Amino acid sequence: MDLKQLEYFVRVAELGSFTRASIALGVAQPALSRQVRLLEVELRQNLLDRNGRGVELTESGKLLLEHGRGILHQVAVAREEMGDARSALAGRVSVGLPPSLSRLITVPLTRAFLDHLPRAQLTLTEGFTVQMYEGLRVGNLDVAVLYNPVRSPDFEMSTLHEEELTLIAPRRGRDPGAGGLPASLSLREVAALPLILPSRPNVFRNLVDAEMARFGLRPQVMLQVDGLNAILDLVREGLGHAVLPAYTLSGFADASPFALHAIHSPRIMSELNLVWSARRPATKTQRRAQELIRQVVAQALGDHPAARPPEAAPV
Repeated sequence: MDLKQLEYFVRVAELGSFTRASIALGVAQPALSRQVRLLEVELRQNLLDRNGRGVELTESGKLLLEHGRGILHQVAVAREEMGDARSALAGRVSVGLPPSLSRLITVPLTRAFLDHLPRAQLTLTEGFTVQMYEGLRVGNLDVAVLYNPVRSPDFEMSTLHEEELTLIAPRRGRDPGAGGLPASLSLREVAALPLILPSRPNVFRNLVDAEMARFGLRPQVMLQVDGLNAILDLVREGLGHAVLPAYTLSGFADASPFALHAIHSPRIMSELNLVWSARRPATKTQRRAQELIRQVVAQALGDHPAARPPEAAPV
């Protein structure tokens, strides 16, 4: 399989058009079409369905696109390690971030890369846990920040931060912590409230369900909403309560409409981890990127005012 043909196919598949891919690659469209067709002949399968609007991937094309992205990424890594760029800390670093954290650290992380890895190419991808596991597995991601990852011989991981989930309520009254509720509530009291939660398998939803089930409780789920900002919009309007890390309020320029209430008996703890593949050696650039991620996360979660909920009652 020719790497140039694979690169051409991936770009056509991503852009959905030979015309757009031709412009992006700087290759004449007939030559581009011919190379992709040669790849199809070699594999004895149609990879693309051509139509008047562009192209669509066949099932075989979807499979090759998944593998092709990983192959091209690994080739780029190999070139970096074998070339002069190795000592200059250059090359590509692809980082996966969860939506709840992305808004808080994207800007400081980008600035850290520009300051400390100016020759590196940073790619940030926002996604959910399942997507990021797959990205790490096939090589589309070099490192990802994940909540409560499942231990596996396929991945290396280190803990970045531990955070307790907090009840977020609409604020009532002038006291910043006043949601018409005590400063801290037991898990049983939280279970009796109308909750707006993400649907499973969201990591926060899984944590809430698991902890409540451990004590014979079930959450009173009023709404299931897959989008943390959307959940908080609904909470702000007084339509229910959320159970999330306090720093998710960073998505709002004004967090004053919200009240934070600690949860006790027991606390619901979430662990944030840095995860990378155990099957592929990390380059010097990637290892330096991991250090920067650790520093940025520690500073962002430690300094953000919303990351400090009220003190919980003793467990």
